Amino acid sequence: MARTALLNVMVQAATKAGRSLARDFGEIENLQVSRKGPGDFVSQADHKAEKIVREDLQKARPTYGLLMEESGEIEGTDGQHRWIIDPLDGTTNFLHGIPIFGVSIALERAGQIVAAVIYNPIMDELYTAEKGAGAFCNDRRLRVAARKDMTDCLIGTGIPFIGVGDHGRALKEIRHVMGEVAGIRRAGAAALDLAWVASGRLDAFWENGLHPWDMAAGVLLVREAGGFVSDANGKDDMFETRSIIAGNEFTHLQMRELLAKAKA
Repeated sequence: MARTALLNVMVQAATKAGRSLARDFGEIENLQVSRKGPGDFVSQADHKAEKIVREDLQKARPTYGLLMEESGEIEGTDGQHRWIIDPLDGTTNFLHGIPIFGVSIALERAGQIVAAVIYNPIMDELYTAEKGAGAFCNDRRLRVAARKDMTDCLIGTGIPFIGVGDHGRALKEIRHVMGEVAGIRRAGAAALDLAWVASGRLDAFWENGLHPWDMAAGVLLVREAGGFVSDANGKDDMFETRSIIAGNEFTHLQMRELLAKAKA
């Protein structure tokens, strides 16, 4: 698989940060951890990974803006390009020794995501995509699953935790979905959930209350793998509504219908 110079920069930054996270993952008990909010943690490893990604990207493209989970937004002089970065998606998994976490980097050009990298260092899975060039995992072409019957489908989601999100809505949506599908999974890292939709491991995914850095890279991966992505209203306003539904042509539509029933 031939990569552009920009994607190579993103891959280098993600894998370098991922290696740092993997080293810290082996010494979780020694990490200094501070509370960011109820049930939401941030660690030295998180900040270290973000610093690695930021420095690599700024060195390669100093005029681009950045939107980062930990450090917020830095406007660039370019005006057209912005990196959207989650240095450690799945922080709570990481801190509990669960090996489902990753580094997520997306490149936004004039409001459109044009390149994406998601890297899980423990599984050594590198997901990449460029607009119009397909999606890949470790250079293997990805396609969303082809299943159409929801009773055969495995669906991913996110569940709100203490002090965050609409718990009542989440329970109502899960109740409407669980009786129609083969199973529901909550892995704890939205970027990887979307990568798993792109790779066919999950047939669909939905979540509310996400931030742009949670889903930007995953949105492009799913679309480049032949999938469909929208917000809960069926529109392309995921960043504004902070909601997302992803799947193939059939599961995406059926998930929208099931979730609409949960609102009634």
